[in-house]
Amino acid sequence: MSILVVGSVAIDSIKTPFGNRPEALGGSATYFSTAASFFSKVNIVATVGEDFPKKYINLFKSRGIGVKGLHVAKGKTFRWKGWYDYDLNTAHTVSTHLNVFQNFRPEVPREWKNSKFVFLANIDPELQYNVLKQVHRPKLVACDSMNYWLEHKKKEFERLLDKVDIILLNDSEARQFTGEPNLMRAARIIISFGPRAVIIKKGEHGVIYFSKKTHFIAPAYLLETVYDPTGAGDTFAGGMVGYLSKVGKVDEHTIRKSIIYGSILASFAVEDFSIDRMLEISKSDIEARYKHFSAITKF
Repeated sequence: MSILVVGSVAIDSIKTPFGNRPEALGGSATYFSTAASFFSKVNIVATVGEDFPKKYINLFKSRGIGVKGLHVAKGKTFRWKGWYDYDLNTAHTVSTHLNVFQNFRPEVPREWKNSKFVFLANIDPELQYNVLKQVHRPKLVACDSMNYWLEHKKKEFERLLDKVDIILLNDSEARQFTGEPNLMRAARIIISFGPRAVIIKKGEHGVIYFSKKTHFIAPAYLLETVYDPTGAGDTFAGGMVGYLSKVGKVDEHTIRKSIIYGSILASFAVEDFSIDRMLEISKSDIEARYKHFSAITKF
C-alpha cells in the first residue's frame, strides 16, 4: 500500500563534534520517504525552490519515491543551518530561511487522494488538517509536530488530534502540550483528544508507545558512532509507517514491530550526515540489525 507524506524538503548545513556538512539534502519529507522506501511506495507533497538540485529529484525517483507533488516554486529552497555539541539531543539553530516553504499550501494530486497510509510531518497544524480533508478514508494517519506549533497554535493542534491515529512527540513536547511532567499521565491526556495512540520520542533513550489499553517501551539501538542526529525522528516515522504499509494491517503486534523497524532505520541515519548512510544500506542490513536488536533486548 502506498504512503503519502506531506512535509519539508530542504537544504541543511550542519556541524557536529564529529564533522560538518554544508548544503546537504534535508527536510522531514526527505528523511521519512527515504526510510519508508525500503518497505513501500512513497509519494511526497512538498515545495522547493528553483535552486533545488535536480540530482536530488533524480535520487528520489531512483528510490521509487513519487515526486509529482513536489512543487518547484519561484524562489529559493527552505534552508536550515545549525550545530550540535556532545549533547546530540539538542540542536542549536544558527539560521532558518523558510523561503518558498513560507507560502507552502499542500495540494494532494488526484491519484494520491486514496492513499491508505498518511504521514503529516512537522508543518502548521492548519495545513495538516487541510491535507486530511483532501484524502479519502486512509487506513492510518500518523502525525508529527513541534514546540512552536504547540505554543502558537494549540487549539488548531487539538482539533487535528481527533483526526489522527498516531501522534509522535518528543518528551518535552508532550509535557509542554499537557502541562503534565509525568509521561504516562501526559499520554493519557493526549489520547483523550482522540488519537488511537501516542509515541513519545526520547532520543538516544528510545521511545514509549501508549494506547488506551497498553504501553510499550523500546530502547534505542546502541551505537559506537553517531555523526548527525538530524532527521532521526522523521526517519523513525518512515521506518515505522513503511513497515505498517508493507504488512497492510495496524494492530498492537504490528505496531510494536514497526516501532523496532523505525528505531533501526533511525540508528542507520545517525551514522552519517544527511541521508547518506541510508543510501548505503540494503534490506538485508536492516534485517540483520533487527535480529541483533531482538537478541540484545530478549530476557
